[in-house]
Amino acid sequence: MTRPLNPAMDATFAPPVMEARRWLTTTPMPPGLPLINVSQAAPVEPPPLGLRQAIADAALTNDAAHLYGPVLGLPELRAEIAAQWSAGYGGVVEPDQVAITQGCNQAFCAVMATLAGVGDEVILPTPWYFNHKMWLDMQGVGTVPLPTGDGLIPDADHAAALITPRTRAIVLVSPNNPGGAEYPAETLAAFRDLARARGLALIVDETYRDFDSRTGRPHDLFADPDWADTLIQLYSFSKAYRLTGHRVGAVVASAGRLAEVEKFLDTVAICPSQLGQIAALWGMRHLGQWVAGERHEILARRAAMETGFPWLPGWRLLGCGAYFAYAEHPFAASSPDVARAILRQQAVLMLPGTMFMPDRDAAGARQMRIAFANVDADGIAALFKRLSAVDLPLR
Repeated sequence: MTRPLNPAMDATFAPPVMEARRWLTTTPMPPGLPLINVSQAAPVEPPPLGLRQAIADAALTNDAAHLYGPVLGLPELRAEIAAQWSAGYGGVVEPDQVAITQGCNQAFCAVMATLAGVGDEVILPTPWYFNHKMWLDMQGVGTVPLPTGDGLIPDADHAAALITPRTRAIVLVSPNNPGGAEYPAETLAAFRDLARARGLALIVDETYRDFDSRTGRPHDLFADPDWADTLIQLYSFSKAYRLTGHRVGAVVASAGRLAEVEKFLDTVAICPSQLGQIAALWGMRHLGQWVAGERHEILARRAAMETGFPWLPGWRLLGCGAYFAYAEHPFAASSPDVARAILRQQAVLMLPGTMFMPDRDAAGARQMRIAFANVDADGIAALFKRLSAVDLPLR
């Protein structure tokens, strides 16, 4: 008997990272070569010992850590984010303009649920973060792709030409996933001005802000005293403090917007993880220098990627930053076939560009994403050696 299935869910593609992991069970790999996994942008090491101790202490001594908490998050964490963001971005963020979520993906879903419904449209620069596209598809919201040129920086004037009466928001990710690009402050300001003039929300996902190569604040959006009429910022604690399994993210938006977000969060999760929030708060108060060291190491790995690509025959680096390098491959085959061939020949798992692009955009067939954050200098050298040995027909 055929079971009912939501047509929007049926039309949503399978999770790309999960699909790539399945390749590991179906693809024969060369003996003697350990896997180099550059498919996912998530820390694989546990949090530092002090943070783990703080989680353990809370689990043992804080009875409230095991109960429901406030839907929008612990007041102490919301206040800490507001204070650090106000200082770091040179503006004013109030605690009631901060909400805590079960990871940054949930932050996106919660915000988007308040903005767009079936038949509405949202503009996403390409290559896009696939989970953003998946959620829009599940909700029946149309995704309008905004192509980016060399450097993978979107252009506000090009976005203006895509706005229709059904457009509800523009979504930017900086530093970018999957492209690695760090958007200039001027670019973000131009998109803010466009969104404000056209009555749209500007969503800026800064999951990777702690690994931005620039010194000082990356933009002045919060310095605008009226920022909350247009800007919605998303953030994740998963990368900075290695809290991936604890699922802690944040939304910074107007208090009125967060009152609507609360409806979504109360229905979906009731409240964010108490232990995860306690960990995030402890990290914000105690791990500034540790995070600076993590950033230094990621920037060193980025430099190794940028140095290595010119020596890789036929490949072209399109963008590099935070956890990612996004590149054009030289082979005649489409990127999904190239990805499987690289895994089969060289035991390297990476994601094809088709997972980050519209089906009708031929550029995705020529592109690959390399998530290098979990590969040290020796591993990056080994990665380039293996990629240079891939044996496939060239374009």
